[in-house]
Amino acid sequence: MAQINLLQAVNRALDTAMEADERVICLGEDIGKFGGVFRATSDLQEKYGKARCFNTPITEQGIVGFSIGLAAQGSIAVAEIQFADYIFPAFDQIVNEAAKFRYRSGDQFNCGGLTIRAPYGGGISGGLYHSQSPEAYFCHTPGLKVVIPSTAYQAKGLLLAAIRDPDPVIFFEPKAIYRAEVGEVPDTDYVLPLGVAEVATQGSDITLVGWGAQMHQLHRASNMALRDGISCEVIDLCTLLPWDVDTVAQSVEKTGRLIISHEAPRTGGFAGEISATIQERCFLSLESPIMRVTGMDTPFPLVFEKEYMPDYLKVYEAIKASVNF
Repeated sequence: MAQINLLQAVNRALDTAMEADERVICLGEDIGKFGGVFRATSDLQEKYGKARCFNTPITEQGIVGFSIGLAAQGSIAVAEIQFADYIFPAFDQIVNEAAKFRYRSGDQFNCGGLTIRAPYGGGISGGLYHSQSPEAYFCHTPGLKVVIPSTAYQAKGLLLAAIRDPDPVIFFEPKAIYRAEVGEVPDTDYVLPLGVAEVATQGSDITLVGWGAQMHQLHRASNMALRDGISCEVIDLCTLLPWDVDTVAQSVEKTGRLIISHEAPRTGGFAGEISATIQERCFLSLESPIMRVTGMDTPFPLVFEKEYMPDYLKVYEAIKASVNF
């Protein structure tokens, strides 16, 4: 076991995957000798050579398009998009090519060996072009998987699972806690199952659901609520597409209440999908309306980042409102 942060866990996962399978190739802007803007690929080019870890031109459409080609011909491509905000020039390649490759060929061809890594979310004073949470766009697209870790342990295990998964995977990394989230991570090769949520804290009065950096806010709010005698069950989805409906539904049937929190804007955010599904599955178990604590329906503001971001205080107020409904 090693005590490392989430960013180091990502690096260890890439190292492990490249060592285990020579077909694994990492590509992206400045990821070679420089290691990328966050240094997630540090030392990989030196260890595995320029043919397996290399810089690309500044073209997200090109990075993803080239990666689809690599995956289609048998390589395992791990593409880095420098910030999740920059993924939109590659949107057509992802949703119209990568996601549909297997379906449109009747399973004769596929690009399943494709993983797209992208640091996402706010909390770094990055302003409107370096703080967005675009996960909901991709959760609307059949043929993709969308994965978001919240701990160092998850980051390594889920990334290794994503790289080895038979479908294209979008792997969003919560950059605000890249170095703040530290935990025990095995030195060995291991994977965590995609599509399976983690019940991080058992509780009886209300269910809190989130992913990525927002999990820190949920845990803090849960601890505050516990001092008021409110027992929160905290669930980390880990995978958004496909998301673990059964685990959330079983929790809500027990607690009768649900709060979902994410950094993305409220309208069209993935919390809406969770709310609708759980309302259909658990209507007769609900003791109060399902609540959402989210970002605002505005571009991500620089000066007002603190007001925009959902935090533990906002979640705590929602917990009280739900319990006292």
